[in-house]
Amino acid sequence: MKRLYRSRKDRMLGGIFGGLGEHIDVDPNVLRLVWVVASLISVGFGIIVYIFAWIIIPESPDESLLQTTTSG
Repeated sequence: MKRLYRSRKDRMLGGIFGGLGEHIDVDPNVLRLVWVVASLISVGFGIIVYIFAWIIIPESPDESLLQTTTSG
């Protein structure tokens, strides 16, 4: 099962859209544009949702740690 993580490599602020883009196979820039439009229409509600997502969604595991633990 595929898990949702915040991206470590494709991030602008918290890595939310980078991780979401990897999870659903969509370009993160498209998600960012949709989020900006939705935030403007909803008078900033998207900002609150982004902050909650930043708190709730864990950061992706460090790939170098995964390689050392599996190879050792």
